[in-house]
Amino acid sequence: MSQLSFRDPAGFCFIHNGRVLRGLGAQDLPVVERFLEGPSARRLVEQGKLIASRRLSAADCEALPRDEVLSALLQSRRPAAVFEHPRIEFPSFPYEWPPEMLQAAGELTLDLAQGALDDGYSLKDATPYNVLFDGPRPVFIDLLSFEVRQPGDPVWLPAAQFERTFVLPLLANKYWGIPLADIFLAHRDGLEPQALLPLCGPVRRWLPPLLGQVTLPARLGGGKKGRADIYKPRVLNNPEQARFILDSLFNRLRRGVRRFGPPANRQSVWSDYTDANSYTDTTLRAKMDFVRHALEGTQARRVLDIGANTGQYSVLAAEVGARVVAVDYDAECMGRLWRQAAEKRLPILPLVVDVSRPSPAVGWRNRECPSFLARAQGAFDSVLMLAVVHHLAITERVPLEEIFDLAASLTTKTLVIEWVGPKDAMFQTLLRGRDHLYKHLTQEAFEQISTRHFQIHQKLPLEGLDRCLYWMEKREV
Repeated sequence: MSQLSFRDPAGFCFIHNGRVLRGLGAQDLPVVERFLEGPSARRLVEQGKLIASRRLSAADCEALPRDEVLSALLQSRRPAAVFEHPRIEFPSFPYEWPPEMLQAAGELTLDLAQGALDDGYSLKDATPYNVLFDGPRPVFIDLLSFEVRQPGDPVWLPAAQFERTFVLPLLANKYWGIPLADIFLAHRDGLEPQALLPLCGPVRRWLPPLLGQVTLPARLGGGKKGRADIYKPRVLNNPEQARFILDSLFNRLRRGVRRFGPPANRQSVWSDYTDANSYTDTTLRAKMDFVRHALEGTQARRVLDIGANTGQYSVLAAEVGARVVAVDYDAECMGRLWRQAAEKRLPILPLVVDVSRPSPAVGWRNRECPSFLARAQGAFDSVLMLAVVHHLAITERVPLEEIFDLAASLTTKTLVIEWVGPKDAMFQTLLRGRDHLYKHLTQEAFEQISTRHFQIHQKLPLEGLDRCLYWMEKREV
């Protein structure tokens, strides 16, 4: 059993025997149940925007297999009720998202906050950690974020939190190219305007949009804090006026995440790179056919595409019926792939992850957000490592033994991997005249080292190229 959340005193979430369960306290249970029975919640669940929930009966709770950890948790927290949610197959976190996904999570949060008003509820929390992606689709997962709202209340308390965790990170990424990983791994609760003010420059800070988003909030919020900062609830006599004020706020925040979101046509060094740079039409077709044959032959259902680049093999895997997690360190490539997957409704989750420096475990006692490798270990029946081994072996100086050890820890069954030899143009580009350091990187050594974990089921030398494709099957332990 593993506990997923504990910060909200109203409840807690945990995984037990592969099931996602949530315990709720007696005080908040009636609020949550009334909200779930309302038309807004039903509509959001049907649209896939809000996680589905089912309250377990007393008999269901008693039937849960008990261990010491679960018994101790239930004894200490004493939930009034336990709910079950469908499990998101591969959880991801904001520091692994391209900006397009953070923007989508922000717009979803505003959809829920604005939609909940119709049933007399408010969203009390506005953090991207309340959103997971089911493929390319964002899903809000925190039931405890909803609370009863006074009809005349014109204030949305999480507005500043939304600015810190959605708007300002998108702004910092767009204007100064700061990666979301650098922001959220260092600042779990996002960015303060004061942190961005030194980056704005002496003139630009006084011009829109930085004037309104950074300079004025930093100046007004950077002084002495005292009793004036204590929130004092206020309720208007006119509920319609309060609703108008809130709608105006939500619309302004929505304009912010859209304004600072990335353009659809942004480019990087790798975003326009495809296999066409190295392959003829004939050899590219042969490679696509080989990968398709391997995935269909093994009936792949859960695929990890390492070094996915533009995502053409992720799309291929999705087309043969697999759910795909695609990883690449290039945020522009992953953003493009997310747009494509979202538009075509492909079951692909693109993540900005450098497999040579994967996301660490973070949060309280390093347990709130597991590392990428901990989440990925044994989670896939097939792993693709196409045109990536030479980057790891040369640029990162990772031994072939380590590369195959990693692959074996990730796949339960199949590995489709590409050997790029020393005569290849890209190999030579990476070498930069250091041939003597990599004389051990031979195809024979590659095949020999692979046998520690895998059996070569099939291979395809690519005509006219110093490249070879391998379909490998994992050895029984």
